[in-house]
Amino acid sequence: MSDRSVRKRESILEAATELFLTLEYAGTSMADIAAAAAVSKQTVYKHFSDKETLFREVALGSVGEVGAAFQAEVAATAEASDVPLALRELARSYLIAVMNPVLLRRRQLVLREAGRFPDLARKYHESGPRRTIQVLATAFDRLSERRELLVDDPLLAATQFAFLVVGEPLDTAMFRGGRRRTRRELNSLADAAVEVFLAAYRRKRESPRLHGLANPNS
Repeated sequence: MSDRSVRKRESILEAATELFLTLEYAGTSMADIAAAAAVSKQTVYKHFSDKETLFREVALGSVGEVGAAFQAEVAATAEASDVPLALRELARSYLIAVMNPVLLRRRQLVLREAGRFPDLARKYHESGPRRTIQVLATAFDRLSERRELLVDDPLLAATQFAFLVVGEPLDTAMFRGGRRRTRRELNSLADAAVEVFLAAYRRKRESPRLHGLANPNS
């Protein structure tokens, strides 16, 4: 695909996102999208066979790409030497990724049209939020094996970590919108979430001095 063709495709996706959010799926036509993208209707159909195909691409377009990068970071965290630091960095990047304006808008689209496309909503959930929980659970299980965390139920720990990190800011963005939080604000929220998580799951280490102390009654 030529650079020009790629640019046209991106313009179509951007225009479609705006229109689907503003007019919803039923109120948006391919002609509307072509006009908003400043391309011909024929060009829109060249890239996307019909409106449903285009909508699905808009809704799911970046989920896999973001997921792959996150999975690599989680895998590195599972083997980190400084686990608290690694968890803070993971939480920060996780929250920043989730709060990306493009991803937020696509999540809004999926939720808005879940009744029309329940399979799409399930696919989004499975490839996004649910996949994230599963990847985190694997990492926390590994950290428990390494005796860095004390985790009896990795899936529960992963769910709690995810909701501690993204729960409040994501809910606020989805339902209230408004001013975007700064990176500094997001980092502060992520750090606070990790503190709570570690208070619950960090393995308490014995003092070397006490561990080696002879029993006075022996």
